[in-house]
Amino acid sequence: MKKCLLCIFLACFTLVMGTAQSTILTASAFFREISDNYQTINDYEALIKITANDENMEGSVSFKRPNLLRIDFTNPDTQVICYNGDLLTIYLPGAHAILNQTVQSDDSTSNGTSLATPNGLTLMSRYYSVAYETGQDAVPLEDGSDEKVIKLVLSRKSSSEGFRIIRLSINPETKLIRRVEATTTKNEIFIFDFTEYALNQDIPDTRFVYDAPSSANNYNNFLYSE
Repeated sequence: MKKCLLCIFLACFTLVMGTAQSTILTASAFFREISDNYQTINDYEALIKITANDENMEGSVSFKRPNLLRIDFTNPDTQVICYNGDLLTIYLPGAHAILNQTVQSDDSTSNGTSLATPNGLTLMSRYYSVAYETGQDAVPLEDGSDEKVIKLVLSRKSSSEGFRIIRLSINPETKLIRRVEATTTKNEIFIFDFTEYALNQDIPDTRFVYDAPSSANNYNNFLYSE
């Protein structure tokens, strides 16, 4: 009788352990799920909020594969960042200035807004190691929040990356990035919040052609100007 009970106990224990192990999803595997999900997205629009040095910027972001990106800000009002795959254009209404920069496609992840894209996730998997911040279960986005997310911490493998640490908050149901918190080598923190996604809307390429005010002053290749 004792042997029979022992066999039943061992069988149940093995079944429970097997079930528990099957539900364990490593951080790397979860990150691959997120990356695979983004590979199915041809374009998206979302509301974006950028927080840096206690300053907030808000607007709407449009993305289209492979690398078209545009942000139309409501705060600062009428400010625009637009990248058409070759040229980065920034309109600063306060300075009445247009900054233009020819950008070569590279493997850099230093542009925070591009992290929430298929290519950005691919680069992160290549140059950063991935771990859960608090475990595989969803937790509040922040203290006092009812919104639940799964949090990942990405640590750079090489000192050549512009961000030392990247924290991702992922919606566990949609598998979309809710928040990116990127820390630079100077410990500056940039937070990018994404809400109200609209996926695969067939955004036309003309969306990423910015018609800047003709009266504004143009500054070309501003990243390399003295």
